[in-house]
Amino acid sequence: MALKLAKPEPPMAPPPEDSRGRNPELEERLRWFPPNTHITIRGLDKAFGDTTIYEGFDLNIPRGKITSVFGPNGCGKSTLINMISGLIPYDGGEILFDGKSLSETHISYVFQNYREALFPWMRAIDNIHYPLKLMGVPAAERKRRVDALIESFDVPIDFNAYPYQLSGGQMQTICIMRALVVDPEVLFLDEPFSALDYEMTLLMRDRLQKIFQERGTTMMMVSHNLEDAVWLADHILLLTRKPTRIADMVAFEADRPRTATTVSDPEFVRVQKHCLEIFLKEASVR
Repeated sequence: MALKLAKPEPPMAPPPEDSRGRNPELEERLRWFPPNTHITIRGLDKAFGDTTIYEGFDLNIPRGKITSVFGPNGCGKSTLINMISGLIPYDGGEILFDGKSLSETHISYVFQNYREALFPWMRAIDNIHYPLKLMGVPAAERKRRVDALIESFDVPIDFNAYPYQLSGGQMQTICIMRALVVDPEVLFLDEPFSALDYEMTLLMRDRLQKIFQERGTTMMMVSHNLEDAVWLADHILLLTRKPTRIADMVAFEADRPRTATTVSDPEFVRVQKHCLEIFLKEASVR
């Protein structure tokens, strides 16, 4: 049975600029956002060649919450957090952090490929110290911060070992610790568990949750695993196929700390089912 596809809408003309090069319409849209919003995105545009990924995209990311980003393959999940974090440019629109620019905001990023993210010539402990050293933090303060972080994580790792001497899970743990040691306002994670086995995934989920409860850092996490996306999150951002829009922003308000039994909680099952239904609807579109 053939599917009848909706006729695509013609692209919108960009809002006009005033004589000073400002965009009054965009500025007006930036004036309003829900209370406790940390990241405000308005009118975001991004294309790769002739392929439009985002067009006129608006989004509010809440402060002190974990927002998971989930959607069909190729919809631009990693592209979204890469634009917000400044790793890749966007073609139009504006992104603000508490009304500030990215350059005025402390952020950190955990990459999917941990093997390429660590400096192989540095010991694990030196990899964690590196961003603080780059920031000019005195040695005594660096040691205090790193020691406190190691105590908080409580993981059996030889921090004097080099990356090639560590397991994949241990290397990703070092990456996460390095990202957190600078005490970022926002932490971005791009599929942080994708290369880990199930046992290490459970451990890392728990460690991230522990750090979140202690610090309340705003986090955005891209995930291809719906269980991980729901279990860790306060909100699940569900995206459509490109040109990408918001299919839904689903709240999951289960108490913390969440445990292995959370996945059998009726509310978890309901939220996961709802997210899966939206995902399947989007993934079936051709």
